[in-house]
Amino acid sequence: MLNVDLHCHSNVSDGTLTPAAVAARAKANGVDIWALTDHDEIGGVAAARAAAAELGLPYVAGVEISITWAGQTIHIVGLQIDETNLELVQGLAATRGGRERRAREMSEQLAAAGIPGAFEGALKHVGNPDLISRTHFARYLVEIGRCADTSEVFRNFLTEGNPGYVPHRWASLEQSVRWIHGAGGIAVVAHPGRYKLSDLAFDAFFNEFKQLGGSAIEVVTGSHTPDQYGYYAKVATDYGFLASRGSDFHSPSESRIDLGALPPLPDSLTPVWHNW
Repeated sequence: MLNVDLHCHSNVSDGTLTPAAVAARAKANGVDIWALTDHDEIGGVAAARAAAAELGLPYVAGVEISITWAGQTIHIVGLQIDETNLELVQGLAATRGGRERRAREMSEQLAAAGIPGAFEGALKHVGNPDLISRTHFARYLVEIGRCADTSEVFRNFLTEGNPGYVPHRWASLEQSVRWIHGAGGIAVVAHPGRYKLSDLAFDAFFNEFKQLGGSAIEVVTGSHTPDQYGYYAKVATDYGFLASRGSDFHSPSESRIDLGALPPLPDSLTPVWHNW
């Protein structure tokens, strides 16, 4: 099977490497087809495409869109998009719009918990100020020694019920799928195993996603445990979804799985790239 990695991030969103450096790492790790999928941002697509072309690495333009569904944040990946599509460009700009306000509220909460200056500290880790996120705050808390690593940060801060957690209203599921389809792309549910939804809610979500024209879910991903590979393979089969694969790589020092290091998809599934 081809070594396909269709989910990773650069410093255009919350990764630590430039798009060109991510391309080089993917090539060095034996990736055969690669997609950069930065959060709510397509500013790295052109650089990623150029770097991949220079390396002889087949490239797929992508994005990861933050949505709110049933009060939870869920991510929808768009693959094979036209990054110049006006509705997609405008939709992503609107989605990014509330991040600074949210980040300042997060900083205020952290200051009340005895961690002053978090907004300014997080900014030092941001490649694109429009995309300041929890990950950048987490890196700052590691930098100042408040936590040993980002995993410890998210156990104690920035998550629901802990200091620094501020919910945000993102795009809707319908909007995300419409933007992706309007840009000629394929809509994929990112790492479904990360979302805290009941079986009944997941059924409603997957059915709505399918009715809107969503066609794939990530099965083998760096955000899933090996046990979840089999579980979401069955979900893909039950709902008739194509299956995607991606490391969700962010950083050499932070990511659980490196680019290109995942096991293959189960043979019983139809890969999202089957007709590319």
